[in-house]
Amino acid sequence: MKTFLHKYSADVTGVLNGFDRLVLRGTLRKIVYPDGMKRYLHAQGVLLKEFGKHVQRVSTRLKEASTGVASENSRQVIYLESSRISKERVAREAALKDGVDRGLICVIACVEPCYTFDITSRSDKKKLGLVSRFRKCLHLYHYFIHPLFGFMHGRIQTWFPFNIQICLNGREWLARLMDQAGLSYVRKENCFSWIEDSKQAQSLMDSQLKVSWPRVLDDFAQQLNPAHDKIFSTFPLDYYWSVMESEWATDIMFRSPQALGLHYRTLVHHGVTTFSSPDVMRFLGKNIPATGRIPPRFAGELVTDLKHRPEGIRIKHRLKSNAIKLYDKQGSVLRVETTINDPSDFKVYRKKESGKTTKPEWLRLRKGVADVQRRAQVSQAANERYLEALASAHDSTPLKNWTDKLCRPVIWKKSRFRALNPYSPADCDLLKAIAHGQFSINGFRNRDLCAILYGNQPNQKEQRRASAAVTRRIRLLRAHSLIQKVPKCHRYQLTNKARLAVAALLTAREADTVSLTKLAA
Repeated sequence: MKTFLHKYSADVTGVLNGFDRLVLRGTLRKIVYPDGMKRYLHAQGVLLKEFGKHVQRVSTRLKEASTGVASENSRQVIYLESSRISKERVAREAALKDGVDRGLICVIACVEPCYTFDITSRSDKKKLGLVSRFRKCLHLYHYFIHPLFGFMHGRIQTWFPFNIQICLNGREWLARLMDQAGLSYVRKENCFSWIEDSKQAQSLMDSQLKVSWPRVLDDFAQQLNPAHDKIFSTFPLDYYWSVMESEWATDIMFRSPQALGLHYRTLVHHGVTTFSSPDVMRFLGKNIPATGRIPPRFAGELVTDLKHRPEGIRIKHRLKSNAIKLYDKQGSVLRVETTINDPSDFKVYRKKESGKTTKPEWLRLRKGVADVQRRAQVSQAANERYLEALASAHDSTPLKNWTDKLCRPVIWKKSRFRALNPYSPADCDLLKAIAHGQFSINGFRNRDLCAILYGNQPNQKEQRRASAAVTRRIRLLRAHSLIQKVPKCHRYQLTNKARLAVAALLTAREADTVSLTKLAA
């Protein structure tokens, strides 16, 4: 990311990293599965044959308490006949109509799909059974203008197990914080095209990670269902809070739409044509072996697609249910955004939730709000890897300037080294090897290049021969100033100039005549 910002420093006015959108879910974990629900019914003294009447009675009590909040505040309760109608649009219209600038805006009721419970009869045992089933029920949306979070909403399912969903916007939240701090900014929809002090704004954005999520979200749950404590007075239940979906965005603010427009299409072209599947996997935290190939055990789906939107072009790389996107916002903001729906692909250093072992270890990242900070770290790392890879795109230096330098013999440490030929198979494979994405952070070693260029050798003699050949090639690359040695270790990294040169040469090698003619025109 530093390379990218340094390259475009003349046009960049500020950078902002933080959550764009957070979708949080509250579940009553003791009753989300049939056996837990049976325990609840047993504690209430409710038989399975009385299940329907009992849950109907409790559901009615919840609806009256939830909609009663709107009556107490003289707000509307709006019923939508279709779940396809934009609830945000309806809520914003209600806020404008009623002149609401803080607190509850309205309550919107809508029938939507959900997971709940149902009674089935077991013909073999002639007994009733409780099962979890996908069906429809009424959901209540509470839209607020919160003093801290700004425009937001919470949704509660009015049928057991009363799941809750809360949606927050990180940029909306930041706008509130900057208003309180007296910081000037220009906001266009869901992004900021200019901020008076981007470092101070970033500090305010970072403070969002220090929120005590259980306490804040429990307060929202109480507003959505004020009758919760009375309903579960004999069977106490608390909500477990998790993150269903997070969008972490890195916004790079350019001084004008024209300044971003000069580079954007080339960045998109570079992302589509240059980034391979292993590169995308590495961006999203997957370990790629030294060979640069996708591990055989990987069974997920990896898709890159390009979408032309009314406001511009968006490129998206999706790895199973997680994704990383690049698009322009409001003409002058370049946004790289990592979306995490399945955090289990990432790791967090923590203690196990159960068991006798108390020593921390690297375990799967959880959906729970306890791992929100780690989720932010891995998302930021993904954005930085993507921007670092994009830094090699769009260089105004003519291609002949690179080829003229590399395709000539050089003198290094009083020794003569041959010219490089990027169109020969051997030298092309070498350039591709050192340009692998997995080497952009930690660099590469002799053994890494051996694995890519020569594969697994059958015996020790062939291994030594391959290692010697790679040593000679490393010296050749160092002589041409394409790589530099990392101090105090046996690793090498591409120089900043080499990143541009190798990217240009490899892109030109794969391009067809028509493409090159258009670019030269």
